[in-house]
Amino acid sequence: MAHSQNQPRLKILPASSVQRKPVGHSLLLTCRPEVPDTNLISDLRWNDNRNMTILPKPAGQSSPLIYTESIAGGTALALIFNSLQESMAGTYFCAASYSVTEKLNAAVVVETYVAITWKDAPTDQRPLMGTDYIVRCEVTANPPATVDWLRNGDQIKSSGRYVIENRGLLIKNITEADDGVYTCRAAVMSTGELKNREIRVEVQIMPQVQRLPLVLDAVEGQSFSVMCNATGKPVPEFQWIKKGTQQNAADLDRFSVNSITGQLDISTVEQQDHDNYACIARNPAGQSESVMKLNVLIRPKIIEFINITVSENEEAVFVCKAFGRPAPEITFRRYGTVEEYSIGLQVSDDRIILEQSTDDEKGETVGTLRISKLATTDDGLYECIARNRGDVAFKVGHITVEYRPIFDHLKALPPVYTWEERPANLSCFAQAIPNATIEWRFNDRRIQDLYDQNLHIENEGLRSDLIVTPRDRRYYTAYKCVANNRLGSAEHIMELREARIPEMVPQAKPRIVSATSITFDIMAPPVEPGLPLTAFSVQWKEQFQSDWNFALNRTWSPDSPYIVEGLRPQTAYSFRFAARNVVGLSQWGAYVDQSTPRRSEPETPRILHTPIQDEEEDSDPIVTSPYADHFDMRWSIPVDNGEPIDMYRIKYCPGTKVNGYWTEMEEHCIEQDIARMTNYEMRSLQADTYYRIELMAHNAIGFSKPAHVLMKTARGESDHSLGTTYDVYPAGFGGFSSASTLAGSPTDVTLLLLTVSFVCRFVFV
Repeated sequence: MAHSQNQPRLKILPASSVQRKPVGHSLLLTCRPEVPDTNLISDLRWNDNRNMTILPKPAGQSSPLIYTESIAGGTALALIFNSLQESMAGTYFCAASYSVTEKLNAAVVVETYVAITWKDAPTDQRPLMGTDYIVRCEVTANPPATVDWLRNGDQIKSSGRYVIENRGLLIKNITEADDGVYTCRAAVMSTGELKNREIRVEVQIMPQVQRLPLVLDAVEGQSFSVMCNATGKPVPEFQWIKKGTQQNAADLDRFSVNSITGQLDISTVEQQDHDNYACIARNPAGQSESVMKLNVLIRPKIIEFINITVSENEEAVFVCKAFGRPAPEITFRRYGTVEEYSIGLQVSDDRIILEQSTDDEKGETVGTLRISKLATTDDGLYECIARNRGDVAFKVGHITVEYRPIFDHLKALPPVYTWEERPANLSCFAQAIPNATIEWRFNDRRIQDLYDQNLHIENEGLRSDLIVTPRDRRYYTAYKCVANNRLGSAEHIMELREARIPEMVPQAKPRIVSATSITFDIMAPPVEPGLPLTAFSVQWKEQFQSDWNFALNRTWSPDSPYIVEGLRPQTAYSFRFAARNVVGLSQWGAYVDQSTPRRSEPETPRILHTPIQDEEEDSDPIVTSPYADHFDMRWSIPVDNGEPIDMYRIKYCPGTKVNGYWTEMEEHCIEQDIARMTNYEMRSLQADTYYRIELMAHNAIGFSKPAHVLMKTARGESDHSLGTTYDVYPAGFGGFSSASTLAGSPTDVTLLLLTVSFVCRFVFV
């Protein structure tokens, strides 16, 4: 054995006698002499499977498919396969000479095979739902490979909907549930080669456009939008086509299309847009479409509505013409009202008939309103209303009703008065269409024919004025105004009366007597219609004075209080009264003697708040505050009874009424003196609580009798600007407030506890 190891030989690396490699791969075989002295090796070479010597790579040229190359300092020779081909399989020999005479040889077998190659196996495949689809996975290999399929790590068996074929995996009637990642696995048992190919399958669904309405209305001059919806996978894109011209709507002026949402917009609709439009949804699985008709509506336009003039008791024919698409419907109504006339005879007025005729081809409608036995009340404005699906149009017209003259507006007027030959104006105005002319008559004779200088006529048209200067009493009489137009005539009697001063005042009574003033009730004397009283006058003097020439005077308007002021206390006065009209002052009458009392305390102030209720006749009136925590008390200045009022005193106390008796919490009363003011703001009140208020006026003599009122505060939170806070609770027993926060001042807490104690005492009596 030692001898054989020292014998010269050639060794091929890798050491295996058979080298098995796939086609297309590279291979390096090294022939290395194992001899005692490598310098004695000569003619080292490689021969191919045809025993032809394989040459080295030529200098400066590209590498051939197979060549030799000296390595390891020339002590070894490499055989290099750049890319193995099936034709290169066979036995390759390495040969050399040792010491010239000894021939050395070694051989190696090169075997090739075709590795697993994916021939037709796209990694993304998109079948169409509902079809039979082969998930493609074709494999080439030599020796041939076997192929199986996996999904989610589980092997797919050829059965039912799945059939494994040479071309791939057949899935029958594919559904969206078949989405997923499939593994195509190829194996060559003889070589042990195993390869996996992951294929993502995404099932595509052909678009399905939701059916559009057959017809959609768009109004000329307005904008329009319509949405096209479709299902599909992947999400389809949208396109709109104008069918009449086969134009893409996205390319048209005023049109815009959102290819993602399918919305079609028209900024301003024109009549030429009237056409059929198709919405087309596309994705890689296919396309679907739906067609709708765009009906362009023309808004109604009233093209004729002419005012008419018709005589009373005749028939009025009021015609209104309108245009639009579709042809509009026409109705009428009185202008300013809501109710419209209906087609045909009107239930509310059988004199009125509404007729309508339509020409759909021209888009025109004629509406006719007929009113028989026309009355003056039919005169006025009427509104023609034209409607279609696009809009509503309005136009106002006028029916003028001609009628004979009437004097209805003058019948309630009083006579005309004058005196002392002052000119009087008798004005006559006749209502009539057409306008009437007027003439005047005196004792049934035309005044124009009398040539009386005391009777002067100004104007004889629609209005005429008769100026009468009554030089003697015969002019105080009735005058006739006669109005005429082509439909007839009417007469109106106007009376001229002589005006006189009023009769004496029949009676005057003192109503309120104080130390310095007296208020009277005056009975007015009878008056003529149209000759009202303009004033009342009074004269007064002290009773010891006999001459009225030194009396004092005062005049009042008829609607004012009749108060005489500035009187002296404890003094007897005489009063007399007279009435005045435009003619003059009546004679003095209604004599009254009245003495003023001594100076005393003021009269009771009058509280200016309106009571909300009176529980009993003798109970105080109840007023309410709109606020929960304050109240603005107001009153009028009372009579001072000879001494000026210098202050007011107000007192208010919380309390309640138990068994018909008012009880107040004296310890919580507030009393305040106010200097010559007529209002006082009560603050820091409790919400939903009754207060009894007492008000007195004061002068140098003393206090007046008190005025009393009950006031109730509102429920609700306090006004924090006033420095108090209250929560809202239901009213306490008997009307006391139970609303007071413990976060308030100690006084507030004490008041709350006292209130509860006070109320409980009455509840459990």
